[in-house]
Amino acid sequence: MVELGVNIDHVATVRQARRTNEPDPVWAAALAELGGADGITLHLREDRRHIQDRDLRILRDTVAVKLNLEMACEAEVLEIACRIKPDQATLVPERREEVTTEGGLDVAAQVGRVAEVVERLHEAGIAVSLFLDPDPRQIEAAVQVAADAVELHTGQYALAKPGPERQQQLGVLESAGRQVFQAGLALHAGHGLTYRNVVPVARIDGMHELNIGHSIVARAIMVGFERAVAEMKRLIA
Repeated sequence: MVELGVNIDHVATVRQARRTNEPDPVWAAALAELGGADGITLHLREDRRHIQDRDLRILRDTVAVKLNLEMACEAEVLEIACRIKPDQATLVPERREEVTTEGGLDVAAQVGRVAEVVERLHEAGIAVSLFLDPDPRQIEAAVQVAADAVELHTGQYALAKPGPERQQQLGVLESAGRQVFQAGLALHAGHGLTYRNVVPVARIDGMHELNIGHSIVARAIMVGFERAVAEMKRLIA
């Protein structure tokens, strides 16, 4: 069964637009669990543009499913992660000028640094996933740094036009998925997945976890959070 991690960052984005206390991502997480989410994902960025430290603290105390913290390989956030102890940390690239995470982490170019971060997280009892482009070189580097999982960046697949172009990108993901699975790592995927394009990715052999945020939050504005999560859960199942 493919697990669904619901990313609640965009709930916090709406809140931060007015610097107020609603909508509360903690409340959204509870509703996501009621809708069947297997995990709650959040990204504590260095600039705190959406998720705040308070959110992470409360979510660690209240989330009953897996808590997955997306984070850059930066000292401040690493210290917070080791103190709060999410169930999983997903290492991602982070640039202040980007709207959302663009592209996978270049582990191959910084094996030593990433390996140090992975070791620190493991010492704190936190499983580590790496958000990577479906590139054989990056997956090899994930094995080298002793990651537990690889989350394939599905952005190019999501941007591809339906038909041959999208099938080609799906093939790239399938090939990368085989490499991840054969290396003994858990296979995750995410970025740009929607109610219209998620099913083929969920069907990739060995797929264990999908992390989806924007599409669910957008749907929830129309139909409510619990229903939006339940609908996505049915699709990936």
